[in-house]
Amino acid sequence: MKNRQILVVDDEPKMRRVLEIMLQKMGHRVLTAGNGREALAHFQAHTVDLVITDLRMPEMDGIGLLASLRAQESDVPVVVITAHGTIETAVAAMKQGACDYILRPFDIDVLELAVNRALNSVEVKRQNTFLKQEIDRGWDAFIGTSTAMREVYELIRRVGPSKASVLITGETGTGKELAARAIHNASPRCEKLFVPINCAAIPADILESELFGYEKGAFTGAIKDRVGKFELADGGTIFLDELTEMPMPLQAKLLRVLQENTIERLGVTASSSSTSGSLPPPIVILLKVCVAENCVKISTTASTCSRSNYPPCASGWTTSLAWSITS
Repeated sequence: MKNRQILVVDDEPKMRRVLEIMLQKMGHRVLTAGNGREALAHFQAHTVDLVITDLRMPEMDGIGLLASLRAQESDVPVVVITAHGTIETAVAAMKQGACDYILRPFDIDVLELAVNRALNSVEVKRQNTFLKQEIDRGWDAFIGTSTAMREVYELIRRVGPSKASVLITGETGTGKELAARAIHNASPRCEKLFVPINCAAIPADILESELFGYEKGAFTGAIKDRVGKFELADGGTIFLDELTEMPMPLQAKLLRVLQENTIERLGVTASSSSTSGSLPPPIVILLKVCVAENCVKISTTASTCSRSNYPPCASGWTTSLAWSITS
């Protein structure tokens, strides 16, 4: 992970320069400060991905800098470097939110490991935030108060708690995946995975193994068992996009899943239930023609977009744009 902006804080010019050279060799951009107050000024003026600070400095030491950053509700990672290391100072730094603690003297490998670990933690937090937002998408992403949209909302509320498979139809851009996520969020399965898969984006000869998984040795290159999307979604919801692009023989196999609630990995002859021993999860299906029996149909066609939806749509879009600009 390179090209990050790192703020180095140390009252010794030589140490600042050594750290600057080391970090630049790692591929990062570096800002420097001689104490905590200078560091806070840099922090206000620039985007900083990581702070590396000494503990003992005039005017404001490393602990004071840490406390000030956390008081500003900043979650920037902070690595503390000091030649005066004791258990007490290490504990104090960690209590203030430092993510790592390095004793001087040190070599570049130790520094690089600490920097990479701190930056990776930021990336993991960012990914977790994104995944949480993805999980929460659904009802909040719907905008519209027309009669047609209220009928869609009501049908989603009714079908969400059921075990029925669902057929969602509508033109491109009318919110079919949002409806699928809303169904998932409105169901007892909401704590489990929502697994979307685009049938049109996966080559036909690979799609079957992606959906159903395979056993070791099922075909050339199958060097170990692999769990398919159906098993991955066990207890949750699987969403199949562009189902009409699926080969007809595979559609017939999918129909068996819908009818009999069983799956069969490639390379095995006996069908099995889901990994927990219960039935496979309800399936939300996207296609233009219903090919499964006893499925509930939800339409999100453009006809649901009446003029009465324009004001809330405009308000929602402007609010979203303002949030993206200020965040």
